[in-house]
Amino acid sequence: MSGVQFDAAAIRELAKILRETDLTEIELVEKDSRIRVARQITVTQVAQLPAAAAPLAAAPAALVAPDPAVADAAHPGLITSPMVGVAYLSPEPGAAQFVTLGAKVAQGQTLMLIEAMKTFNQIRAPRAGTVTRILVDGGSPVEFGEPLMIIE
Repeated sequence: MSGVQFDAAAIRELAKILRETDLTEIELVEKDSRIRVARQITVTQVAQLPAAAAPLAAAPAALVAPDPAVADAAHPGLITSPMVGVAYLSPEPGAAQFVTLGAKVAQGQTLMLIEAMKTFNQIRAPRAGTVTRILVDGGSPVEFGEPLMIIE
């Protein structure tokens, strides 16, 4: 990193904008320099019981259902977004989707596109398998690290 100088004030200002706007990532590009500031947001869900509810220990374990979002996040076949952009499941409007639920895919096969800064980026299968979940809709915005699809 010798010879590279960073503008600390610009980085602080970008971080401030992230906090104020609730964005997770922001990038500034000027001539030959580029500054990208990103933050990781951890979301925790807290269930609150009504005041008159019985203690949780009294409830049978079978009544407590696991949160599907938590299960998806821990799945070994989860594919997440490598960037902020807009997800497209087909190559163009009206065309068939790249993959559908239950489809067998090969390693390197295009699963979807993410448009970022007017550039369409192919999201490819990291391994062969079967598409068991598609977690985004075509044309929907996605964040960096957002779950896109599960391949088993």
